[in-house]
Amino acid sequence: MVVKKKKSTKNTKTSKIIKNVGKISKPKLEKEFYQKYRWFFTKSGKLVYGGKSAEQNEEVVRDLIKSKKNRIIMHTKIPGSPFAVIDDYVGSVTLKDMDEAAIWTACFSRAWRNGLKKTTIDIFLSEQLVKKSGMSAGTFGVIGKIDRVTVELKLALCKQKDILRAAPLESCNGKKLALIVPGNIEKEEFAKQISGKLKIDKEEILNALPTGGFGMGK
Repeated sequence: MVVKKKKSTKNTKTSKIIKNVGKISKPKLEKEFYQKYRWFFTKSGKLVYGGKSAEQNEEVVRDLIKSKKNRIIMHTKIPGSPFAVIDDYVGSVTLKDMDEAAIWTACFSRAWRNGLKKTTIDIFLSEQLVKKSGMSAGTFGVIGKIDRVTVELKLALCKQKDILRAAPLESCNGKKLALIVPGNIEKEEFAKQISGKLKIDKEEILNALPTGGFGMGK
């Protein structure tokens, strides 16, 4: 009597498992809420964010009002700026945090596109903001006292949360890759030049930069 040996399925199952492991896709990391806006972190680690457009500014402010969070807000004195939010309790925000946020607000405003070297920033609280009938998207009124500071337009390129940012020099914690100022080089061409020097993808650089012309800072 011939006894036929049963074929072992162990190796077959193992090989299928090994093949399937390679097919398992890695879960996509969810973006933080602020990553759809313009953003950076101050040297002390405080998040600052603001809208990329009038519609996003409307969203940022309305969400703050709805949440009843009172935050320090910044906007250029002239139109054309993000409503920049320092996302922490008012009492924990330092003057250095505010200086960094003011510089960032200025640089991502129309002032950079217009090639200005300096501009004035309005500083107030989110609880002071009001939306009056007839105001267009991204436009709000401010009730009460407004503090003002004039800042120089200059940014540093550096990595924050593993993402390239254009942030105030102090915010880069000594890890700047380049200093940039308003200038005559068009954004696309400048990004191409920086991409070659820093070996960073051009699209990542374009996403980090403000709108306007560029030059290298000293």
